Amino acid sequence: MANRLATATSPYLLQHADNPVDWREWGEEAFAEARRRDVPVLLSVGYAACHWCHVMAHESFEDAGVAAAVNDRFVAVKVDREERPDVDAVYMSATTALTGQGGWPMTCFLTPDGDPFYCGTYYPRDHFLALLDGVAEAWAERRDAVEQQGAAITEAVTQASTRLTPDRLDDDALAAAARALAREADPVHGGFGRAPKFPPSMTLEHLLRHHARTGDPEALRIVERACEAMARGGIYDQLAGGFARYAVDAAWVVPHFEKMLYDNAQLLRVYLHLYRATGSPLAARVARETAGFLLTDLRTPEGGFASALDADTDGVEGLTYVWTPAQLAEVLGPDDGARAAETLSVTPEGTFEEGASTLQLPEDPDPGWWAGARKRLAEARSARPQPARDDKVVTAWNGLAIAALAEAGVLLGEPGLIAAARECAELVLGLHLVDGRLRRASRGGAVGSAPGVAADHGDLAEGLLALHQATGETRWLDAAASLLELAQSRFGDGAGGFFDVADDAERLVSRPKDAADTAEPAGQSALAGALCTYAALTGSPRHRAAAETAVAAAGSLARQAPRFAGWTLAVAEALGTGPLQVAVVGPDDEARAALGRVARGATSPGLVVAVGEPDAPGVPLLAARPLVDGRAAAYVCRGFVCDRPVTTAEDLAAALRV
Repeated sequence: MANRLATATSPYLLQHADNPVDWREWGEEAFAEARRRDVPVLLSVGYAACHWCHVMAHESFEDAGVAAAVNDRFVAVKVDREERPDVDAVYMSATTALTGQGGWPMTCFLTPDGDPFYCGTYYPRDHFLALLDGVAEAWAERRDAVEQQGAAITEAVTQASTRLTPDRLDDDALAAAARALAREADPVHGGFGRAPKFPPSMTLEHLLRHHARTGDPEALRIVERACEAMARGGIYDQLAGGFARYAVDAAWVVPHFEKMLYDNAQLLRVYLHLYRATGSPLAARVARETAGFLLTDLRTPEGGFASALDADTDGVEGLTYVWTPAQLAEVLGPDDGARAAETLSVTPEGTFEEGASTLQLPEDPDPGWWAGARKRLAEARSARPQPARDDKVVTAWNGLAIAALAEAGVLLGEPGLIAAARECAELVLGLHLVDGRLRRASRGGAVGSAPGVAADHGDLAEGLLALHQATGETRWLDAAASLLELAQSRFGDGAGGFFDVADDAERLVSRPKDAADTAEPAGQSALAGALCTYAALTGSPRHRAAAETAVAAAGSLARQAPRFAGWTLAVAEALGTGPLQVAVVGPDDEARAALGRVARGATSPGLVVAVGEPDAPGVPLLAARPLVDGRAAAYVCRGFVCDRPVTTAEDLAAALRV
């Protein structure tokens, strides 16, 4: 049997390369083989850091009996959802429609034309074998009914993707969304909903912006409660920084241990903006540590950022991260070990499994003692077996990282973070742009073949615009402009919204179009946000209008389910305030730097900042902004109407408070 996955760029596909199942990559060749053999396609979708994907692989895909059943009666196709979010979106919609829920691994049975007729997620081995028998029997004996069901499911998925009607998000709608979120917020543990509980990154950003625009104190309280609970819980890595994917309980104690780039990039930005709004030392600490985690644990040799750390270590979930009181004492000695156990909520009974505990930090310990203890525990943990790393570089998620690191470098005064953002941007633009078109991912300096989706264009443009504001370099503004032009021409739906894939992308059974913000911004809201920022930086009314119509395209979803429209609502808050443009001009000296620090400390959701020499080439905000009496000056403009320039940090702060 040919090893068809051996040359794949996806670490997830490579994990399955030696399975006895005769896997193929997604493509016309697989479906042509299904038509030739007159058998269904078994589609299995997952990702490298997925715990239950590993379980199903060990139980079923590595089993000779299961492999024989699959190879005899199906064409087996393996897909990395992170490389092919378009394929994942289409069949996840079908899975959710058929079962009422989704997740990974996703298991779908398709006709040779790609129509899904039976879908599910994880199946234990015996159940999976029985399912294979049942599907094969139905295909052989009830073909017409199976094909009719597949066609009906495809039609339902297509209709669902175009069901939203545009609805403008005015001040009343934004206030109503904030009230709805306040009703849904967990007043005890922070966040939203019950177990499992996910970090609500985009909703927290939305509420921070709503507070900045309106002064709503409850919006800020929700953010502060959630951010403190997560930062002190087991979902946060108290030794090395960074957040796990979600908590399996409502109190953030026990995480699902995989760490994703998109979570940490977004949460870094949330904690950074909370620090900017409140001066919270906790928020500042978590922002610094999470930025450190990105650079230490996820940065690739090429300068990009890897997708994830695995949930498992040597097949055991949490093996790297959990502790017993005895293990703490072994590293720190009996006295400091007991103190650490109390500090970190490590109990004899354990908060996880088999008497082990995750690490929590309910209160800030003595900083001198904790710095030494934390360092020793981190060094001891680094000697343990470590989780695998999915080291593919995904365009969209690296765009989120560029934005977060560029802003963190400015607000935390750490130029090394800006340098890391710049290096990442150079890698993505240099490697992922092929013949003028954006690719989805690369690995080890080799770009993959999967085309970029809408989110790749929107998130990367967002990151480049943040980097432009941090550095004053025009190349990032120009690159963002090109990405946005391409997205508008290739992804637009003709009514102000955006499809997830380009008009010349591979034809799937349905062209995906999902406006929901779930774990990361939807392609539509990502593009809306970047269009909004670009319009503010350049004064372009065309891009401003495009941002407004893109937000309205998801307006009905935002009104009905604000928790699933976090980034759409965040962009709407930015549109509702401005823009607020601050141009700081002067020679590169302390006076200009002081004005820049004040400008960047403003919390307005519509804020954009340009700092540089007067009339700096290619920076529209600095055009026709002269020095004042030979001194550095700041120009504050609201809604494209400008105040008189100011020359002191105190006067600028007063102008921004108006």
